[in-house]
Amino acid sequence: MRLFLVLALLAPATALADGKATYTATCAACHGAAGAGDGAAAAALPVKPANFTDPAFWAARTDDQVKKAIREGGAAIGKSPMMAPNPQLTATQLDELVAYLKTFKK
Repeated sequence: MRLFLVLALLAPATALADGKATYTATCAACHGAAGAGDGAAAAALPVKPANFTDPAFWAARTDDQVKKAIREGGAAIGKSPMMAPNPQLTATQLDELVAYLKTFKK
């Protein structure tokens, strides 16, 4: 019973760590390490990447819309086609990534 409780308490931290790893590998170059849309590659883009620290970003989108943009690209939700699709991510990775993105909220 104690082992189960310890594992249950560690699961959210592990999910966030996994979400952070996915973010670092697939998103940070454009969206920046702190999610402000100011990554190194952002300067070369004609449309600036989403700023995950902006409350307006979160007010205008549901989790499902964010997941769709990640998986299918920005054009799938009427946003920039410069946002590339990431169809290789699993449903679990998408959930972890969105949970991590929410840590940038102010």
